Amino acid sequence: MKVVYITGCLGFIGSHVTRLCLNQGWYVRGIDKCTYAANLNLLTEFHEYDNFEFENEDINDIKFLYECDYVINTAAETHVGNSISNSDVFVKSNIDGVHNLLNLIKNYRHESFKLPTLLHFSTDEVYGDIEEGAHTEIDLLKPSNPYSATKAAADMLVLAWGRTYNLPYVIVRPTNNYGVGQYVEKLIPKTCKYLKLDKKVPLHNNGTPIRNWLHAHDTARAIITIINKGVKNEIYNIAGGFEQSNYDTVAKVIKAYNGGDIENHLDLTYSRVGQDVRYALNDSKLKSLGWRPVVSFDDTLPSIIEYYKNKFIW
Repeated sequence: MKVVYITGCLGFIGSHVTRLCLNQGWYVRGIDKCTYAANLNLLTEFHEYDNFEFENEDINDIKFLYECDYVINTAAETHVGNSISNSDVFVKSNIDGVHNLLNLIKNYRHESFKLPTLLHFSTDEVYGDIEEGAHTEIDLLKPSNPYSATKAAADMLVLAWGRTYNLPYVIVRPTNNYGVGQYVEKLIPKTCKYLKLDKKVPLHNNGTPIRNWLHAHDTARAIITIINKGVKNEIYNIAGGFEQSNYDTVAKVIKAYNGGDIENHLDLTYSRVGQDVRYALNDSKLKSLGWRPVVSFDDTLPSIIEYYKNKFIW
């Protein structure tokens, strides 16, 4: 029986991880500061589990850890555009917040004196872009924007605390996640929102950037696999192997949403500073643990679109 903290438990990926951990029968203490991207409705679902407790708190302000086996850190500011406009909150959450979690674990004292493992969510963006091939876990980090720079900095803190203080850790670097419940600043729900409002969808750099796509349920399954295998002090890419251009992604959404002419629904006048042309990850290391993705992008996209058709998100 595991006892885990999950920070950012009301966020998109964090909620999927929380749900699977609860279904494992593990005790989960969820932490969330309830920002604009948090889904407060999830609390009704999670409180139906006797093995769930919740704290409304910023990870910077946590002062004490109850006895636990893992601290799963999904809490982060994640929107690249916001980081370009103002990076201050990204530094506070993505760097300072991780620093606080590391020190809480370093100073952790309970009868067993066995430190909990920090399972830290990073991102594929820390590697920067790659035109051909795929990044492995040992590649140099070359972040291209303030968001990915703060995530790379957090990775370095985790590795340093691991070496200096013998703090157990696992770093995971998932690629673009998708699924029901994602906030509308992300590409798929954003496209649905603009279509619902009968506005043209802004698409950066003519839609040419290429991204890997992975359902959040498969990402959460990867976390369960890693914990059940008991691995420590490792880094794992999580990708699944499905990639396409942002143009193709939006085109699929438009076709499924209303079957309309794609070009008439697009605004291609936008260009993002520091835009990465392609992200791609080699996740053979994770697959060696027995994990495989099970959700098909094309098969599940219609149900995701139907969700956003029927739910307006401010």
